[in-house]
Amino acid sequence: MESPVHRCRDVEHGRGHAGSNCLQAEQRIPVSKGVITSSSASAMWFIWDTCGIVCAVITWLLVFYAEFVVLFVMLLPSKNLMYSIVNGTLFNTLAFLALASHLRAMCTDPGAVPKGNATKEYIESLQLKPGQVVYKCPKCCSIKPERAHHCSVCKRCIRKMDHHCPWVNNCVGENNQKYFVLFTMYIALISLHCLIMVVFHFLYCFEDDWTKCSSFSPPATVILLILLCFEGLLFLIFTSVMFGTQVHSICTDETGIERLKGETGKWVKIPCWEAMQMAFGGPFSPSWCSPFTGLSCKKDPVQRTLITITQGEIIEEDVIEIPLN
Repeated sequence: MESPVHRCRDVEHGRGHAGSNCLQAEQRIPVSKGVITSSSASAMWFIWDTCGIVCAVITWLLVFYAEFVVLFVMLLPSKNLMYSIVNGTLFNTLAFLALASHLRAMCTDPGAVPKGNATKEYIESLQLKPGQVVYKCPKCCSIKPERAHHCSVCKRCIRKMDHHCPWVNNCVGENNQKYFVLFTMYIALISLHCLIMVVFHFLYCFEDDWTKCSSFSPPATVILLILLCFEGLLFLIFTSVMFGTQVHSICTDETGIERLKGETGKWVKIPCWEAMQMAFGGPFSPSWCSPFTGLSCKKDPVQRTLITITQGEIIEEDVIEIPLN
């Protein structure tokens, strides 16, 4: 007997009970192809978490620091105009794409389930068959879709949640995994580019006069380059590992939290290439590398269709069997 919703334990340990802390059901719930949908796919999404906001700001500041050193220490003082133009254009393009990917990963709903929809009226609207079972999250009082997990930072159940990343101040889930992959890829590329330029600049300064190879004093130049080299090496290793981990998760159709909790093999897995197409929004094309795909001012009448559900009391049971009593 198949169930539309898979039994998944929460990210947070322990299970609570429905009570005064449970939120009331949302009266308007988007309808999509799935049985249980994300609640705010078209709305602006931002997590007000102090740690995450600080980490996100630090990420941008580190990119701006690299931008400063690359432009004002290495490229502008260079006597080779073509070298400066080519490397400046390449670095700034990659940096822009990295920050755009970071912004999309941070401000895109990762696949949050509507809060407080564990009501009799909502479950009846799903038109489930007798004998089927659905599961309620005791923390956000929502009906948990298959492969959804509760995030204690976002305070929501997230569909296909991989992990919560403080550097993007968001969960990495079904809707924003592509942008997180692009962010790690572009950060790795600009880190590698920085390291290569630092090596060439050191060689250039050793062969020439140190006072002429930079607009800053030799000690300041050395300190700025060493700090950039350390930053580039650290983030090249970190983001390369994260990029490989995310691509592996997509190809194996297993999220990081599913592997951690041993929940693999409880669903029908799809082939690697099909999983990549689903994650990146269609057949292989240059749009795979663009963080701007999916941006539109027009509303999709299919994905944004809304129905009104009568507001009701939250069901107390965590395991709900159809038909309802």
